[in-house]
Amino acid sequence: MTTADGAARSALKDRVDAVLRGFVDEETALLLAVDAELAPVAEQLRTATAYGKRLRAAFCYWGWRAAGQPDSDALVRAAAAMELVHAAAVVHDDLIDGSALRHGLPTAQFALRAAVSGRRRPAAARSLALLVGDLLMSWAGQLFVSSGLPAAYLSRARPLWAALARELIAGECLEILRTGAVPDVRDSLKVIRYKTAKYTVEQPLLIGGALAGASPDLREAFSDYGLPLGEAFQLRDDLLGLFGETARTGKANADDITGHRPTVLLAETWSRATPAERKHLKGLLGRRLDEDGLGEVRAIMGRTGAPERVEDMIAQRVRAATAVVEQTRMPADATHALTDLAATAVHRRH
Repeated sequence: MTTADGAARSALKDRVDAVLRGFVDEETALLLAVDAELAPVAEQLRTATAYGKRLRAAFCYWGWRAAGQPDSDALVRAAAAMELVHAAAVVHDDLIDGSALRHGLPTAQFALRAAVSGRRRPAAARSLALLVGDLLMSWAGQLFVSSGLPAAYLSRARPLWAALARELIAGECLEILRTGAVPDVRDSLKVIRYKTAKYTVEQPLLIGGALAGASPDLREAFSDYGLPLGEAFQLRDDLLGLFGETARTGKANADDITGHRPTVLLAETWSRATPAERKHLKGLLGRRLDEDGLGEVRAIMGRTGAPERVEDMIAQRVRAATAVVEQTRMPADATHALTDLAATAVHRRH
């Protein structure tokens, strides 16, 4: 990545951040006008939207530009709606998983405990967090349709919004249904495809392309690029989740193991583990582990070579995505940006 690439990506992120700040300020002011007691909820809405790499907005933006459309402030507003989808998904995901940390801060259901009182404090805080996530998803649609793009453009993307919501929820449901099951690589890959890959890369690209009137061939290329890259993004997340530095990731290393989640990393470990290692792992999964317990999990994974195999899976998918960009006719700046984003999405430490 060149200095110019980094500056261009930072400029787009700044524009998306500005859109989100303005929108959230307006909406939280309206919420607080209902009752000042809603201040803790408003604060969690601000926190949920304040962080992120803004990759989903970037993919939507470059889906639009790849179809030959010029830069547009209205499109940036529409693209920023992708980040509200992500914020909603994160709040719900943390709620489902019982995660305590996100971006190094208490997650909504923990932060909101201070706002409620009585013996049902955790349950009440979880209920408030659920409503925060619901409102964020509603805001996503609101920001999108009020972006300033022509109604005819927006109508082209309406079916994709329905698919995005359906597939995201399907992936989350599959993860819940498969949590605690015998680890299986194919099952885990299906979970990450629907829970993360599609709404992180493929759907934002397709929505940006639909808004721009992209050709069927270009839309097919977006899927061929977006699915493997989205999977690579989540595979990197799986590795960082267990082997990353909490100070960088902002999440607890033990979450996936404590939750016995169906990650590809765990499935790859299970597939090569000895009977003794499987027995040991089985006794660790689903438990709250200290650093020693996490060390035992990491040691088993290391002995089976699972992290290296996941790294290979990431590299294969990035190569596949990059090859699609190289073979697809689109403006040079879009080709360059999508190639850069493929590297940015997976070569990260948080």
